[in-house]
Amino acid sequence: MDAGLLNNLNPVLQMLIVMSVFSLLPFVFCCMTSFLRFVIVFSMLKTAMGTQQVPPSIVIIGLSMILTFFTMGNTFQKMYELGSVPYQKNQNIIMAIQEGSKPLKEFMMKQTRETDLAFFVELSQKVPPKTPEEITIWQVAPAYIMSELKTAFEIGFIIFVPFIVLDLVVANILLALGMFMLSPTIISLPFKLLIFIAVDGWALIVQGLVTSYN
Repeated sequence: MDAGLLNNLNPVLQMLIVMSVFSLLPFVFCCMTSFLRFVIVFSMLKTAMGTQQVPPSIVIIGLSMILTFFTMGNTFQKMYELGSVPYQKNQNIIMAIQEGSKPLKEFMMKQTRETDLAFFVELSQKVPPKTPEEITIWQVAPAYIMSELKTAFEIGFIIFVPFIVLDLVVANILLALGMFMLSPTIISLPFKLLIFIAVDGWALIVQGLVTSYN
């Protein structure tokens, strides 16, 4: 829908549209912020360690949310500042959302691969944009999600490798000792935890993820 048409809508209709947009906020927070990378990497870390329900899913989500606010604090601040100006001037909620979404689009474009972005821009069947400002947030969002999924799985693969190696070593030792009925996972779990604690694994992973956005 054209931006000028939205701005000329009745305030009641504007409010209905805004309420519909607000219903999408959980989706925006989960898929259009750094939360996506954090929660995937932490979930894959738990799977690689084989600790089942430790840490609980609510802890992983909570940690991911806190780190999201930490890494995107400046972006959220800019969104509020840009969005509040048009709203305070003429009480136009639609224009406030349009202006407030610009910092979020800039953040996503910095983390998006050019190939993914080019694919969705071409798929939209519109005139190729001459400047980044002409690219809409709806073209950037799916490209950002694809890029974040790929990056998160790459990090998860790197995390998985040492744990798999440890499982293989323990499995071969048990096989050599003739302990066929003993589960290698049960034996390797304490060693995984010991090594992970020894290298301060949580700090390394969190620091690496946070700095990846700087």
